[in-house]
Amino acid sequence: MFIDEAKIWVKAGNGGNGCLSFRREKFIPKGGPDGGNGGKGGSVYFQAVHNLDTLLDFAGKHHWRAENGHAGSGSNKYGADGPDLIINVPPGTLIYDIDLNMLLKDLNKVGDKVCLCRGGKGGRGNKAFATPTNQTPRYAEPGKNGQERNVRLELKLIADVGLVGMPNAGKSTLISRCSAAKPKIADYPFTTLEPVLGIVELNGYRRFVMADIPGLIEGSHKGAGLGFDFLRHIERTRIIVHILDIMPTDSEEPAKNYHRIRRELEQYSKALAEKNEVIVANKIDLDPDEKIVQNLKKKLKKKICPISAVTGSGVKELCELLWKKVKKAKTLAE
Repeated sequence: MFIDEAKIWVKAGNGGNGCLSFRREKFIPKGGPDGGNGGKGGSVYFQAVHNLDTLLDFAGKHHWRAENGHAGSGSNKYGADGPDLIINVPPGTLIYDIDLNMLLKDLNKVGDKVCLCRGGKGGRGNKAFATPTNQTPRYAEPGKNGQERNVRLELKLIADVGLVGMPNAGKSTLISRCSAAKPKIADYPFTTLEPVLGIVELNGYRRFVMADIPGLIEGSHKGAGLGFDFLRHIERTRIIVHILDIMPTDSEEPAKNYHRIRRELEQYSKALAEKNEVIVANKIDLDPDEKIVQNLKKKLKKKICPISAVTGSGVKELCELLWKKVKKAKTLAE
């Protein structure tokens, strides 16, 4: 199950109480105070790790709490600190404070780590309050409470290449042809209900990550269809591959469908619309004389890569082109 949003409550551990104690030993009538300090409560950390790609761990667990610090004891013994709670999330996770309506951290790289809630400080025992004028203090501090937050987690997949297009354009077939990913493929719209990641491997130990995004329709940026929930996943991609069905089932021209999707991307995010784009004309096996593809090139006045995801025609050349563009984008980013 693909889960890309979650709301949870996190709380750091409370500090341990200080100890009120006096030294009691034979033949030492004036032993004095010997109460130790309480331990610090555990803090809550979020960390991006490489072996996760969904927020499924938070679907059935909404309360996350670090352990409290232990209380101090006599003989000047300090209480143990509570262990920190480290919560693992997939790279690309954004952490929002619900009450403040504020982005706290974007964990966009493996190894990124942030402390979200600090553990409470341990209370001081009565030994810490002893002075020349107050040699037998009869009080100790309680531990401080740990911080707590209501948090919303939002996952934006990190991929080098994102496939966009109308439903049934052939995105799932293409990613299954290029990688070992096994998305659902059928002859009806919206077969892809959640994003699918695949690793495209080329000779020479070259590889890049491709994401199959559920089909977009007109009004996706407002919540129509499935696009609103998944448009954010292509914000992280370096290259957008716009797949056009040259013989769409909705009887619309491929050029019109292209402009429809472009409008959705622009209205959702200008930064998204400005990303490097590769236009792909799919199902050329149905256009043996290439009249439809040539007509599409004239209307769009842009470079188009003709392929057939079913037969594999043109797919290898497309992957080589995408690798060059991904490599160039990574170099510019660095």
